Amino acid sequence: MALKLFWVSFTLFFGFLVVAFCDQDGFLSLSCGGAKSYVDSSKIKWVSDDTFITTGNTTTVEYAEGTSSSSSIALRFFPESRGRNCYKLPVENMSSIVLVRAQFVYKNYDGLEKPPAFSVSLGRAVVSTVNLTHKDPWIDEFLWPVSKDTLSFCLQAIPDGGAPVISSLEVRPLPRGAYQSGMEDIPNKSLRKSYRINSGYTNGSLRYPVDPFDRIWDADQSYTPFHSSPGFNIPLSFNLSSLKESPPLDVLQTARVLARQDVLHYNLPLDKLGDYYIVLYFASILPVSASFDILINGDVELSEFTIRTSEASTLYFKQKGIINLDIALRSIIFYPQINALEVYEIVDIPPETSSTTGNIFFCKSDGFFPLSSADSILPELTVSALQVIEQATGFDLGWQDDPCFPTPWDHIECKGSTVTSLDLSDINLRSISPTFGDLLDLKILNLHNTSLSGATQNLGSLQHLEKLNLSFNQLTSFGSDMNGLVNLRVLDLHNNSLQGIVPDSLGELKNLHLLNLENNKLQGTLPLSLNRESLEVRTSGNLCLSFSTMACNDVSSNPSIETPQVTIVTNKKHGAHRHLAIILGAAGGTLFALLLTSLLVLLYINKRKTEATYTTSASIDMRNWNAERIFSYKEIKAATNNFKEVIGRGSFGSVYLGKLSDGKPVAVKVRFDKTQLGADSFINEVHLLSQIHHQNLVSLEGFCHELKHQILVYEYLPGGSLADHLYGPNSQKVSLSWIRRLKIAVDAAKGLDYLHNGSDPRIIHRDVKCSNILLDCEMNAKVCDFGLSKQVTLADATHVTTVVKGTAGYLDPEYYSTQQLTEKSDVYSFGVVLLELICGREPLTHSGTPDSFNLVLWVTIISFSF
Repeated sequence: MALKLFWVSFTLFFGFLVVAFCDQDGFLSLSCGGAKSYVDSSKIKWVSDDTFITTGNTTTVEYAEGTSSSSSIALRFFPESRGRNCYKLPVENMSSIVLVRAQFVYKNYDGLEKPPAFSVSLGRAVVSTVNLTHKDPWIDEFLWPVSKDTLSFCLQAIPDGGAPVISSLEVRPLPRGAYQSGMEDIPNKSLRKSYRINSGYTNGSLRYPVDPFDRIWDADQSYTPFHSSPGFNIPLSFNLSSLKESPPLDVLQTARVLARQDVLHYNLPLDKLGDYYIVLYFASILPVSASFDILINGDVELSEFTIRTSEASTLYFKQKGIINLDIALRSIIFYPQINALEVYEIVDIPPETSSTTGNIFFCKSDGFFPLSSADSILPELTVSALQVIEQATGFDLGWQDDPCFPTPWDHIECKGSTVTSLDLSDINLRSISPTFGDLLDLKILNLHNTSLSGATQNLGSLQHLEKLNLSFNQLTSFGSDMNGLVNLRVLDLHNNSLQGIVPDSLGELKNLHLLNLENNKLQGTLPLSLNRESLEVRTSGNLCLSFSTMACNDVSSNPSIETPQVTIVTNKKHGAHRHLAIILGAAGGTLFALLLTSLLVLLYINKRKTEATYTTSASIDMRNWNAERIFSYKEIKAATNNFKEVIGRGSFGSVYLGKLSDGKPVAVKVRFDKTQLGADSFINEVHLLSQIHHQNLVSLEGFCHELKHQILVYEYLPGGSLADHLYGPNSQKVSLSWIRRLKIAVDAAKGLDYLHNGSDPRIIHRDVKCSNILLDCEMNAKVCDFGLSKQVTLADATHVTTVVKGTAGYLDPEYYSTQQLTEKSDVYSFGVVLLELICGREPLTHSGTPDSFNLVLWVTIISFSF
């Protein structure tokens, strides 16, 4: 029996110890640079910081704290630091607010006697500037509103400040709802401790386990005028349930009480001019009910405040734009008293680049409904896109947390919380991925010398872009989406391998001031739309580029002859040549011109014969594809009334309304892309459409394939494209009911199903989007534009490995990452079309809130919120 009583007593005693000394739920105590775990005198367990940070060096230094003997403490320092050095602190399942306390110690650990200065940030906010010349050690304490599972605590060097250093880092959960009363916009504010005073107590500081939240309550001393009132320590019990901050009972049992004076003062100097949050604690430890006025910096904040016997209460005040703080209690009845006070600097948390601001909306069949902003702290497309780009570079660019705050990432510039500039020059990118098209706020993009090849692509959605540098790459052709860069001012393409002619679409960029095409392989006539005073065009180092139709005719017929380098700069005055130079030039040039002309004529005749042979051969091959009809260019001009009425533009070229000799209306697509890529697209579409026939696929009426002319003639669908009805001018004329939307979706699905399962060989469209779904008068839908389509020639093939092509916003991520094209890629794109039909939104847009820029991401976010 005695043995049982012993074990029961032991168990109860041990349980008491656990409750009293080990109740540390949520405590995280890091020994920065330490190698081993240990338990301190307060029974708090400390662990090494190795698993919470990946940068920095470690060392130890002899240091005596207070009156204790010297001991060795660990440090972590960051030599030659440029970017952020960040701890990732887990705060999952903690309260709504946490205390973060850091100690920084120098003590001449490096023997240089140069204490460093550096900045400290929590999350997106720079919360402190540590200067160990002024105070060593330096302790900072912050209260942070929890919004994510992890919290970044970062040290960052400042110019000539030396290497940041830290010795300890602590995280403590605080009571829910604490330190929020009287504060506005709580999620966007942090608090930095200036003072926490245990009024009336002078025997050192108090912390855990006296305070279960491990706040450090400093002794009430050195605050002028000190001797104006005595301190009292009277052990009474109070009902603390109404105090959200849950101050320790030991703190409330001491007080500073006014005696033989009219006013009790706390005069507290502050670090800097700013806004401050003040918490005052009152608990009556005297058998009287005192009444007094509360003044802050001479202004009465509360009149005739009364403390009732055995009651405890808390008052909150906020002061804006102050550098000194004087808290005064002016006596009215009996003895004013105060038990504790806390003063915090209010630190603004910048708006998150990767979060939603305001309300977002989701769509249902019967309308749009708001999603509360409390549920919308969600990742933004920009951050995800940048992280994908970082992975594509193969380098660790140090892109952690928020791109803009507390300081912008390397290679990035921000305006406020918006990423406006991206400089990846001299990094081996190899291609412009569709992810670049998600950086909708970019104004400057520098991809100089990044090993790009092929066509410029995936940039058409960057409508705010003003400067684009693609120089010193291996680009061979102009992309079809350049005309989407409506605000572009500078386009630098010099030192590439661009071939063919300069497309008319560049002339549509009305804000363009500088176009640099130097040192490419371009030739032919420059679009007249580029010949304007406000635009400077640089063309030296090409085969021949001129605004004159005559200047390059002879040279273009013989590209093997190198032409002189010419720079065209509009709005530039040319000086008169000297007469002697003209005479000598004319005399010498006449003889040379005769010889050159003879040679060019011979070469031109040979070239015409070669081209005629090629055209005849190609036409014979294309006749064998069972095309409906082969038109001459003369017939095309007559059918379109000399290309009078433009009804659309696409990646291939302009589309004109035409009428055949039998009166049948047709859509005539004229190719302006003279590169090999454009020619391949033309031949590919003729070949495919000559073999397939389905009621939900646009039919090919014929084509024209003559020298310098490649034209496709389709059946004319007067209803326009689905994109026109959802977002274009037709959206204001004809309302798409849910029945019509469903029918359009079914029609398009039937067309795709025929391509995937009904044709032999199978065909993958590769560019399914709303603008490639056309409607007739009865709103029947047909899929069009097969220029990028691929045939799966092997019956049992699971995929086709090919260069990634498609449209940003519709592109299958798996196809992009693996370059393995399957029918599923079309299904993904068709899924985006379905989302557009349901929600009436474009796949990429710059309107609304940041997390709604990408339709697929937006819908994914909403689906997880239910």
